[in-house]
Amino acid sequence: MDESALYFIGGSRNCIALRQELAIMRIELEQEDDGRWIAEMPELPGVMAYGTTRNEAICSAKVLALRVMADRLEHGEELPEMNAVFVIAA
Repeated sequence: MDESALYFIGGSRNCIALRQELAIMRIELEQEDDGRWIAEMPELPGVMAYGTTRNEAICSAKVLALRVMADRLEHGEELPEMNAVFVIAA
């Protein structure tokens, strides 16, 4: 493991190594002709949300993405983009 990607928290007895390899969940934004905003996350098919404002569309897309990932985990599907988030202790 590349030590430059590790950050240590705690004293010398209780160190927690945090890896800086979280997936980037890109949100693409577009404004429709009627003024509504649409936010889409290409890395998670089906995650697309509308909002009356840019911020509302972004927030809705984030919430939907978390729901989609939780649903996939509940059904035993792999989420490679989450591998760096959950680490099984030895």
